[in-house]
Amino acid sequence: MKSKILENIKTIFYALIIALIIRSFLFQPFYIPSSSMEPNLLIGDRLFVSKYSYGYSRHSLPFSPKIYNKRVLTKLPDRGDVIVFKTPVDNRTDYIKRLIGLPGDIIQIVDNNLYLNNIKVKKEKIENLTSIHCGNEIINAIFFKETLPNGKRYITVYRNNGTMMNTDKYIVPENHYFFMGDNRDCSKDSRFLSSVGYVNINNLVGKAKLIFFSNEKKRGSFFKFWKWNKSLRLERFFKKIQ
Repeated sequence: MKSKILENIKTIFYALIIALIIRSFLFQPFYIPSSSMEPNLLIGDRLFVSKYSYGYSRHSLPFSPKIYNKRVLTKLPDRGDVIVFKTPVDNRTDYIKRLIGLPGDIIQIVDNNLYLNNIKVKKEKIENLTSIHCGNEIINAIFFKETLPNGKRYITVYRNNGTMMNTDKYIVPENHYFFMGDNRDCSKDSRFLSSVGYVNINNLVGKAKLIFFSNEKKRGSFFKFWKWNKSLRLERFFKKIQ
């Protein structure tokens, strides 16, 4: 009897070690709790983030232990990547945003247009989309297909009378990055220097790769499987993140 219990404990221990290795060095699941990345990521999306895409730091491990303050096997991210990072304010909270500015870049919004190094980023209006979530509200907005200088394209949204129609210039420091939500007027991101600001390379957790599950929270939670027929968004299952 004792040997059987011991065997079970060993099995559970090994399973936990394997799960920890996968979570720390390969893939980690994340849940989208806000509308800041709509329409590309929706509240209720569950996705996999690759931990190896940019190398590893202490934030690759659970609870971000202060055992090493540098990054190893570093790979630099590409402009336009959707990335999970730890906020610089507390080095604990996970945010997911799109990488807009690289070290040395100058970022500014003028009349709802994004400028990168004093050049206006190309965007084309999408006529048939007019409203989007912003927290618990549904707001009128204008949808665009935005194209970064490296050719990365994605949908972004600007409110007609947004709070960030015009900004000062942001100059990205060395070894730091500038992030923005795709739902531009409903996102706390690097434009808010006191709460997010510029993100150090060591705070990058991983690259958002794939939505593996999605359900509409208002119609039923993830755990209420008997309501999945009303809440599941099957069209988003295994959708690659652009």
